[in-house]
Amino acid sequence: MDQVPGSASSARRNEDIALDLLKFVATTAGVTRTSSTSTGFVAAGSAKSEDQVEHLLELYARCLAVIEGKGAVR
Repeated sequence: MDQVPGSASSARRNEDIALDLLKFVATTAGVTRTSSTSTGFVAAGSAKSEDQVEHLLELYARCLAVIEGKGAVR
């Protein structure tokens, strides 16, 4: 089946690539790593789940921008 360049399938492909890049960066940098704590104890410096989600969404947006050629890699 022929697909038109620039169609929704190519946009989905960019999203898939950005998601794979996000997974790689997050795993390599330990972004999603949680600290081990004992039962009933939460470290004072631990990040909230909402903060972690916000950082992951920002990272995904940056990854997508790089894949689409709209962002620069630092």
